[in-house]
Amino acid sequence: MIVEVLNTGTELLLGSVVNTHAAYFGGALFPLGLRLARQTTVPDGAPIRVAFIEAFPRCDVLLVTGGLGPTTDDVTRELAAELLGRRLVEDPEVLRAIQARCDRRGFAFQERMRRQTMVPEGATVLPNDHGTAPGLYLPAVERPADRTPHIFLLPGPPRELRPMFENHVLPRLRELVAGSAVAEARVYRCVGIGESMVEARIGLRLSEIPGLEVGYCARPNEVDFRLIGAPSLLAELEPQVLAELGDFIVSHAGESIESVVVGKLREQSRSVATAESCTGGLLAHRLTNVPGASEIFGAGWVTYANEMKIGQLGVDAALLAEHGAVSEPVVRQMAEGARERAGSDFALATTGIAGPGGGMPEKPVGTVWLALAERDQPTLAWRAFFPTDRATFKDLATQAALDALRKRLG
Repeated sequence: MIVEVLNTGTELLLGSVVNTHAAYFGGALFPLGLRLARQTTVPDGAPIRVAFIEAFPRCDVLLVTGGLGPTTDDVTRELAAELLGRRLVEDPEVLRAIQARCDRRGFAFQERMRRQTMVPEGATVLPNDHGTAPGLYLPAVERPADRTPHIFLLPGPPRELRPMFENHVLPRLRELVAGSAVAEARVYRCVGIGESMVEARIGLRLSEIPGLEVGYCARPNEVDFRLIGAPSLLAELEPQVLAELGDFIVSHAGESIESVVVGKLREQSRSVATAESCTGGLLAHRLTNVPGASEIFGAGWVTYANEMKIGQLGVDAALLAEHGAVSEPVVRQMAEGARERAGSDFALATTGIAGPGGGMPEKPVGTVWLALAERDQPTLAWRAFFPTDRATFKDLATQAALDALRKRLG
């Protein structure tokens, strides 16, 4: 079954609103065995008509977002009715729902809102519990001369669209695909290896297996290795994937490395602290973005200036003077100072040169020293080199630190 999304709204193409619909729909549809074949985004007005005409013969399900409001630029409902040859009829239940919502919120009912009560003949109203614009479902027409797909007209704002989709669209789609075979996706998130190396180790070989889809999604120092196929086939192939990619695999379901680290620390009832210079708090930010981080993270220091490294973390001023802030002895003392002060089981530390200036021949831009201190164990310190822009440098440095802790946790 071919599913397409048609997003309407000039604001999406001006860049003033970020379009998140494809990611949401894609994730919600896949468990049903459905996948998006295409997403089209058009401005308000006449282009919507053209997009409808092009999509009707191409897909089996068309999810349309936006253009259901009360103003003159909201024409999705009217164009759909016109192209399907259906009259628009005022729905008294929708009118009562809009009036009741206005009363509850203390707003005066505007006559323009009556546009939202108009329903194409034969359409099913999809209630909107978070706004005034109802959604509409128009079942497919299978006559050869005027075939149309199943059409769902949905409001544009995600806070209105998503509850409506989950409560009223997904149940209908489940009925449409009942009995169909459902594929499974396994996403192996790997750190410290590039997509070309993943393909060389195993991806190319697996791509020759009938009924298996192999894909990659690369990010700095991270790649998702994706397999889609029958659940039994994926289960059969997983030992090969684990054997070839081994310790590079952070998770088997696409979780972030920080989620995995926080999960392992919680399972082991252990804790971590952070001491950061060049990463400016990003390491603590990534850890505390994970629900449940309060159980394993007690404190973090951002000691950008040398005086703060000395005063807050106990770094030896003589060591700073002799070796400089970006050095093995300093990063070791940063990690050990943070662990001791926080009373944690572990501490991670970073100090480096993010650039674009500040580099030296012996310490070029992109140099970073990292350390992992552990209670009653020798501190691990290592040098890495990430010659890139500042934001990516910080991402890569924190990724390396988190990966070291992941491996230490087993």
